[in-house]
Amino acid sequence: RSEMQIAAIQHDIIWEDPQANHERLAPLIEQAAATGTEMIVLTEMYATGFSMNSKVIAEPPDGTSVNFLSDQAKTHGVWVAASVPIKDKEEENPVNRLVLAGPTGENYHYDKRYPFSFAQEDQHYRAGDRSTTVSINEVRYTLTICYDLRFSDAYWPSAPETDCYLVVANWPETRRHHWRSLLVARAIENQAYVVGANRVGSDPNVSYSGDSLVVDPLGEIIAECPPGMEATIVAEIDPEKVKEIRKSFPFMDDRKT
Repeated sequence: RSEMQIAAIQHDIIWEDPQANHERLAPLIEQAAATGTEMIVLTEMYATGFSMNSKVIAEPPDGTSVNFLSDQAKTHGVWVAASVPIKDKEEENPVNRLVLAGPTGENYHYDKRYPFSFAQEDQHYRAGDRSTTVSINEVRYTLTICYDLRFSDAYWPSAPETDCYLVVANWPETRRHHWRSLLVARAIENQAYVVGANRVGSDPNVSYSGDSLVVDPLGEIIAECPPGMEATIVAEIDPEKVKEIRKSFPFMDDRKT
């Protein structure tokens, strides 16, 4: 069996309070795991909100918010993905790190390559310098974060080795049309699944509608959360479908890089 069930949890975030967010999310993760899903995707900066107070909220790579993801993965026998502000270099800014924790202690990560300069993220978090693709149960996942979605060239190089892109986000409600359109565009142009997990609620600066989606390799939306409320969606990722579509429509062969 090559198919893999994946869940995206569209959740609110209590501002800069990791412990409170861990407590709120634990039952939502438990409920998602009970559906038989094998991977659970939370949002960007799931435990703090999209805060530029990086010197205060950033944690070490083995801090409480990463440990929470690892503990949940082990407890429920699933993979769990979410981003965390991480301070990993003494003299440099923290990174916005997407952590993928596995059921037997696996830990992969991707550091956001495109900090959101419009909100001065680039002044408070340093950019990552490489992409990350992880193969799990025959499904190849490439990890991305929020603003990355606007840059197709961030997705193209990894496409031949990718069945599904994960996109964790705090994407504002005012640009929800962009969010939905870009998720579909990345799926169509790369002939891959795209899972977009976005928060709801509001922080001191911005309101969020969620609009979390799973898009198939033809750009069809196969699961979506209702906007503005906490919800969980579950969908099936089938790498055989990716192969079949790419064979039937070999459009990527014509790319010029």
